[in-house]
Amino acid sequence: MSLVGKSEIDVEIKAPAAEFHEVISGRPHHISNVSPAHIQSCEIHEGEWGKPGSVIFWNYTHDGVPETAKEIIEAIDNEKNSTTFKVIEGHLLEKYKNFHIVVQATPKGEGSLVHWTFTYEKLHENIPQPQGIVQLALGMTKDIDAHLTEQKA
Repeated sequence: MSLVGKSEIDVEIKAPAAEFHEVISGRPHHISNVSPAHIQSCEIHEGEWGKPGSVIFWNYTHDGVPETAKEIIEAIDNEKNSTTFKVIEGHLLEKYKNFHIVVQATPKGEGSLVHWTFTYEKLHENIPQPQGIVQLALGMTKDIDAHLTEQKA
């Protein structure tokens, strides 16, 4: 059995792709205001908001448990509305040797399609797929969408 895995989820939203991407890539510290059940805080530890190479620290709730993650922003592609994160510290690395997250928003009709990709390597074969993190991303995406579309109503 392979220890390397990939989980993906697509979420249709009403908000424009570029606006969703701007929150994820440039203003992640605002997510705790719009999705407090999922994200309690996001702080910058190195670099600048919205810049590749920056290190951000998250306090979040995963499967009902408060957890933390430190991530480096590996890439931001504003043309493709895509942001790539690599987890460098935190609870996820207790189960996974490495963990990457790619978030891409693509225009679709009057809204967008947000595609989350989680790639990881488990520390051993008894580690489950990260379904709790996938559900966290789903909830957070819906909260951000509600916030962005409520502002226009």
